[in-house]
Amino acid sequence: MDSLAVVLLAVFSGGYLVLAGADVGVGMLLPWLGRDERERRLVIASFAPFFLGNEVWLVAAAGLVGGGFPGLEHELLEGLYPLVVVLLIGWVVRDTGLWLRGRVDAVAWRGGCDAAVVAGSWALALAWGSVLGSVVAGGGLNVGSVLGLPLAVLFAWHGAGFARWRLPAGLAERAGRIPSRYGLSALVMAGAPVVAGSQVRWSEVVADGAGLTMTAVGTVVVLPLLLASQALVWWTFRGRVESPSYL
Repeated sequence: MDSLAVVLLAVFSGGYLVLAGADVGVGMLLPWLGRDERERRLVIASFAPFFLGNEVWLVAAAGLVGGGFPGLEHELLEGLYPLVVVLLIGWVVRDTGLWLRGRVDAVAWRGGCDAAVVAGSWALALAWGSVLGSVVAGGGLNVGSVLGLPLAVLFAWHGAGFARWRLPAGLAERAGRIPSRYGLSALVMAGAPVVAGSQVRWSEVVADGAGLTMTAVGTVVVLPLLLASQALVWWTFRGRVESPSYL
């Protein structure tokens, strides 16, 4: 059961980084990909149908950590508390910018919301990069923070590959100036939590008894539903974006 829970955590955390990492990366590149209001609306429309569903993977991963690996949850919250705070603030700022930008039809309002999307996306990428770096470094916050910037670049690289696939021809060519392919960057993002997880002493952080069993079984039940819903959304919006979204 321990091994199953570890594999499930790798699947959910890797799924989050692959899926949500793309919209975070696009948000980081928003000022460069979208040079005016019309272009920025198209850039945001490229990931608008996906970003809420992508965040479900993080919620599932957090639930699995809390129920199956309480020791890991304690280590992350205690040792990396500043990074967790930055991550949560970045998440709120980015999502707030996305939800509010379409509520007022004013240039200054949309510009402020776009700035929130960019700032929140960079905060998320730097925080996640630092968290992964800290785990790889054995829990060291200082060393992990140093690794945060190069690891955050992976998000931008991944976002460029996603934008190249989803944006209209002209904007896709701009994204194509970054040598990235979505499939390749997805493999790298999926491998990041596996590399970080190889440094964790799982036997010391795993839950005992019924708590682990219930968490693992519940996660196994949820996984097919999540995969099916994601597949439906991605199939529905598989083409290039043609017009602005509701955001």
